[in-house]
Amino acid sequence: MLALISFRSVSLPAFRAFCRGFAAAFVVFMTTPVLAQDSSRQTLLPDTMAARVAACTACHGAQGRAGADGYYPRLAGKPQDYLYHQLLNFRDGRRQYRPMAHLLSGLPDDYLREMAAYFSGQHVAYPPPARADVSAATLEAGRKLAMDGDAARGLPACASCHGAALSGMLPAIPGLLGLPRDYIGAQIGGWKNGLRHAAAPDCMADISNKLTPADIGALTAWLSSQPVAEPYAPDAADSVRLPVECGSQAQR
Repeated sequence: MLALISFRSVSLPAFRAFCRGFAAAFVVFMTTPVLAQDSSRQTLLPDTMAARVAACTACHGAQGRAGADGYYPRLAGKPQDYLYHQLLNFRDGRRQYRPMAHLLSGLPDDYLREMAAYFSGQHVAYPPPARADVSAATLEAGRKLAMDGDAARGLPACASCHGAALSGMLPAIPGLLGLPRDYIGAQIGGWKNGLRHAAAPDCMADISNKLTPADIGALTAWLSSQPVAEPYAPDAADSVRLPVECGSQAQR
């Protein structure tokens, strides 16, 4: 049902009124299947941001802690500007996923910033990582790509942009740990196949296009199998000099 909703011509006050009505019904609907993900089992209060983003948490989990199927990523605690840019990208067609495009169509920038700020401010525990059913050699290949890169092929280490702890960097570089293997692989594939774009110069598209299927398998297996050590927070802005130019990091 949510995928059929379009807010293309809806004003911000009207959208908020819709969300208040939607949230009231959604609280009843969610009493067991979704709220059970939150051990506190808190009731959503009407006319709060938590209630307004109920359509988001239906897929992305309570407080944005991630969906259960491996394809709806964690939103909680990610850099606010990163989340804002992704909402813009879905709304404006740079990322291709129809349900997200329908939900965000017509929403103003300021409201997207409010949504991003809400999820960025959520801090919930990470679950234990999934065990990677691959060889030790594959895991080591993934570790080397993540932490050292491959200079001969012009591949910077993931850690050189996403931080030594792979926790991201402000204002707009996300952390890479605590994500399902399927999701990471799907995003790299989206860049390779032109289904995902970011502000130019799109550094991740350039990097993804240099990765082989074996690289992707090794990298996703290693990243998804690493535990998250708290506190897991993005590094300060400009704490390191990026090895490549990334338009999304410069876009403020």
